[in-house]
Amino acid sequence: MTPINIGSNSSLSRSDGTDLSPERKEWPLGFLPKDQLPTLIELLNNSFDEVIGPRVDQGAIVYDAIRSASELPHGWTDVQSPGVYRIEKKIGSGENPNAGEYFGYNVGPHSWKKYLFPPWTTLMKSKKTTDGWQMESMVEPVKRRVLLGVRACELAAIAIQDKVFLTSGTVDPIYQTRRNHLFIIAVNCTQAASTCFCTSMNTGPECRSGFDLAMTELSDGFVIEVGSEAGIAISEALALRSATEDEIDRGRIRRRQAVDQITKHMNTDGIRDRLLSQLENPHWNDIASRCLSCANCTMVCPTCFCSSVDEVHALTDDEIVRQRRWDSCFNVDISHLSGGPVRDTIRSRYRQWLTHKLATWIDQFDTSGCVGCGRCITWCPVGIDLTKEVATLCGETP
Repeated sequence: MTPINIGSNSSLSRSDGTDLSPERKEWPLGFLPKDQLPTLIELLNNSFDEVIGPRVDQGAIVYDAIRSASELPHGWTDVQSPGVYRIEKKIGSGENPNAGEYFGYNVGPHSWKKYLFPPWTTLMKSKKTTDGWQMESMVEPVKRRVLLGVRACELAAIAIQDKVFLTSGTVDPIYQTRRNHLFIIAVNCTQAASTCFCTSMNTGPECRSGFDLAMTELSDGFVIEVGSEAGIAISEALALRSATEDEIDRGRIRRRQAVDQITKHMNTDGIRDRLLSQLENPHWNDIASRCLSCANCTMVCPTCFCSSVDEVHALTDDEIVRQRRWDSCFNVDISHLSGGPVRDTIRSRYRQWLTHKLATWIDQFDTSGCVGCGRCITWCPVGIDLTKEVATLCGETP
C-alpha cells in the first residue's frame, strides 16, 4: 500500500506546552470494516518506522512491534483482580458476538511509558585516547512510531508524563524527541476489569483527547474518530466511509458497558489534604506488614518516573558509559544521602509512594499522578489495593 507522508508532532504537545493538534474539530465519524484492519496495519507500517501494538507473549497481553493484524490478540481477553492476572480465549461466536474482538481486554503489565521514557538509556560515553578523555553525547536516531491500542487512562498518563518531562521546567531531550514523533491510535474501552477505577480519576473509559485516531470496536468493524490533521490523512488514505447512525449508537452502547462494569472507586475530593493529614496513622504499619517492597507497582505504573544514573566502567578501564535506568522509591538506596538512606523502612517507602502519587504530585504538576488504570493492584504479589488503603487511612468505608 502506498505510504502516507505524515510529519512529526502529530499528536499532543511541544516542550513549551503549545498544543500541536489543531483546535478540536467536529470531523465526521468514519467506519472501518473488520476485514480492512489488515489494510490499516499495512498502511501504518509503510508510513512509519515502527508500529507498536498489543500481542500475546508469555501468558500476557503486552505491547511490542507488530507487522500484521494477525499478531493482535484476536479473541483473547484477560481476567484481573488484586494480585491476579491471566488471559483466556473468549468463548462462543453466535452466542457471544464479541468473541472475535481484537481489543477485548484491559491494560496489562506493559505501559506505553517505555517507548517515551525507556527503562534503560545510554546518555554519554567517555573514552580514553592519547589526547586524554574524549566525551561523546549519545544522540538517538529519530524513529517515527505508531502506538496502536492506547486506552483513555493511558492517554491521561502520557499527558501527565508530558508535564513531568516537557513543561515543568527542564526538558528531557530523549522524551521530547520520542514524543514529537508519535502517531497515537486510541481504543475506547468496551469492558472493565475489577481493578479499574478510571471513572474516579476522570480519565476514562472513553478517549476524549490526545489521539490522532480513536476506535470503538463493534462486532463487524470499528467506529473511527479523528483527532488531528495527521489522523485525517490516514483516514483519507483508507477511504473510510461515514459511520451510520446505527453504528454510532452501537459504539455509544459499547462504551457505556465499560462504565457500567466499573465497581472500584476512590474518593478524590480533597484527597491531598486528607491524605497528608494522616502521615502518622498506624494503618501505615499494617500496610508495611504486607508490602514486599518489590517495586512491582512502580514498574507497571504508566506515570512513575524515578530513575538513577550509573557510571559503568569497561574492564580495560579506558571507557566509561553513563546510563540512566528506571528506579523506584521502594528501593532503599534511592533515598541514600550522606550517611545512609532516609527512608529505611517499608512503612516510610510505601507512605512516600502513596502520598506522592495522590497528594504532593498535585503540588508539583497540578494533577494527580494516578490515572486509575489499576495496574498496581493487579500486579502487586500480595494484592494490596491502594483504593482500599486510602479509604482506611482517611476513615472511610473501603
